Amino acid sequence: MRPAISGLLALSLAATPTLQAYAQQSVTRADIEACNSQDEVAFRRAVAEVTMYSLEQSLNSIDYQALVADEWRKGDVDAIIDARVDIAIKEVREETSWGNLLKSLAYREEAQKLATNVAERVYRSDAVSKAIEGLASGVGEAVGKRIEFAAKDAAQPALQCLQAYLGPRYGTTVSSLVRKDAQKDFAVTADDGSADVTPGTVLREAGGGATGVAILIVRRQLANLARTVGQRIVGSILARLVSVVAGGVGLVLIAKDIWDFRHGVLPIIESEMKSEDTKEKVREVIAETIAGQISAHVKQIANAAADRVVEVWREFRRAHLKALELAERNETFRSFLDTVAPDRLGRLDEVVGLVLAEEDESGIVRRLSNGTLDEAVSRLPDSAIQIARATRSLETGLDWYAVAGDRTKAVLEEGIYLETKPDAFTSATIRQLLALDDRVAILRLAGLPADARASLFDLEPDALKGLARSLTKEELSELTGYLTGLEQAPREQVLRAVAKSPAKLKLLARARVRQAVLTSTDQSAAVEMMLRTDAGFSPTATWEDVQLVIDGRVSPVLLVDKHPFALAAAAVALLLFFFILRRLFVPARRPTA
Repeated sequence: MRPAISGLLALSLAATPTLQAYAQQSVTRADIEACNSQDEVAFRRAVAEVTMYSLEQSLNSIDYQALVADEWRKGDVDAIIDARVDIAIKEVREETSWGNLLKSLAYREEAQKLATNVAERVYRSDAVSKAIEGLASGVGEAVGKRIEFAAKDAAQPALQCLQAYLGPRYGTTVSSLVRKDAQKDFAVTADDGSADVTPGTVLREAGGGATGVAILIVRRQLANLARTVGQRIVGSILARLVSVVAGGVGLVLIAKDIWDFRHGVLPIIESEMKSEDTKEKVREVIAETIAGQISAHVKQIANAAADRVVEVWREFRRAHLKALELAERNETFRSFLDTVAPDRLGRLDEVVGLVLAEEDESGIVRRLSNGTLDEAVSRLPDSAIQIARATRSLETGLDWYAVAGDRTKAVLEEGIYLETKPDAFTSATIRQLLALDDRVAILRLAGLPADARASLFDLEPDALKGLARSLTKEELSELTGYLTGLEQAPREQVLRAVAKSPAKLKLLARARVRQAVLTSTDQSAAVEMMLRTDAGFSPTATWEDVQLVIDGRVSPVLLVDKHPFALAAAAVALLLFFFILRRLFVPARRPTA
C-alpha cells in the first residue's frame, strides 16, 4: 500500500512554478493560517482539508463522457459489440426452441430471459471485456494526466500549510528544509502528463509522477473496470430492452414480415443492442463509474497526503530532535538556526549533542554568546569535529584547531590528540613534531611534557627521529629529566652522545648518578666523565677523574660509580700500606714474665 500512497503524494507535494488561476483562488489565507495549529492532529487535518478542496476544484473540470467517447472510437468498440451481438443472437436462437421464441412475443418474462441471455453473452464475452479494458486503459491514462495537473495545483497549498505550521516554531530554515525533504522524498519527473495506465498490470509504479497519481486513484477499480462495470451495463441495457420488447407481437408485425415471427423478440433485441442509444447508455455507465471511483478517492488522497506530510516532519524531527527542542524553547537559538546552512544542519546536531553532554544547556547559551557555537558549526573542519567526538569534548576539538590550524587533520591521523592535550603545544611546536613524519617518533615525543619535549628539539630532525624510535617513552622521560636540569653545553653533549648511541643513556639512568651530575659544579666535566667509554683500566683516566673530584668540579658519587673496582683496589692497597707502616714503626709487644 505504501508505494501507492507514495506515488500519489509525489504529486500532492510536488512544487510547481505557478498554479492554475482557479486553484489560487480556492484556498484562502484563513485556510493556510489554520495550519498554524498547536498540535499535529489539527495540523494534519488542515493539510487534508486544503489538499482535498484544491483537488476537488481542479477535478471538477474533467469531462469523463468525452474521454470515454474518444477511447470508444479509438478502440472501434462499436464494431466489436455488433460482432458479439450477432454471435450471441445466433447462439441463443440455436439453443432456444421455437416454442419459447414464440412465447417471448406474448410473455414479458420470456422476452426478458432472452434479452438477459443475449446481453450477458455480449458484455461478458472476452472480446467485449478486452475492449472495455483497453478503453479503461486509455481513459485511465487521460485521467492520470488530468489528475497530475490537479495534484500539482494542490501541492502549493499543502506545502504552504507545512511552512505555516513549522515557521513560527522553528524558523524558516527548518520549514524550508522539511518542505524540500518532502519534495525530494517524492520526486516527480519534469514530464507533465506522462501517466501510463494498463489494466492488466495496472500501472508502472516507477518513473513518471502521473503514474504515482494513477496508482492510488485507478489501481483498485479502474484496472478491473471490465468486471466491475459489466453487471451495471447489463442491468442498464436490460431496462431499456424490456421496455422495448414489452410491445410484443404488434411491434414485430410492424417491423418484420411474418416469416421473422419464428425468431420471437430476438430481432428486436439485436436491433436495440446495436442501436446508438444503447451504446451511448453503455458509455454513460462507464463514464459514471470512473467518475464515481475517482470522486470517492479524493478524500482518501487528501488524508494520505496529510499523513505523509506529518510523517516527513516526524522523520525530520527525530533526526534533529535536540536542536529543534532548543529552537522551540530559546528564541536566540532559533534565530541562530535560521542562519545555519542546510548542509550544516547535521553538524549542528552533533555539536549540540556534544555541548549538552559536556556543559548542559547553559553551555549552548554561552557558546552562542562568544561565537564558538557558530565557529564549530560553520568553520570547524571535519577533523576537529572527529577529535571532539572521540574525546567527547567540543572544547578539545576547538583547542586543537586553534593550535594546529590546517594541520588538525594530521593531529587526528597520527593520534596525537590521544597522547596529550592541545595546551602542551604551540603552533610552532606542533609543526616541528609533525615535520618528523614518523608516527612512532611523533607519538613517543607527543606524550612528553612540553618543557622536556622542547629540550629534545635541539637535535637535528633525523637524529631526533632516530633517538625517539630507539628509546621507549620511559627512557625518553629519563633523558629529558637530565636535559631540563643541565646547562646548554652539557645538554647538547648528552643529546649528541645518546642520539649516536642510545645505550649510553643507561650510564646516566640511575637516580643518584643523575643527581650527582646535576649537583656537580662542572656539569660538562661530569657528563664527559660518565659518558666516556674506557677500554679496560686506565690509571691515567682514573687519576684525571680523581683530580676532578679533588678540585671540587665533580661529585665524588660519580667517581665511585665510574671506577668502583679501582677505588676498591686503592682502598685495599691503602689498608696494606697502613698495615706495613704500623709494623715498621710500632714495636711488637713482648710477653711479660
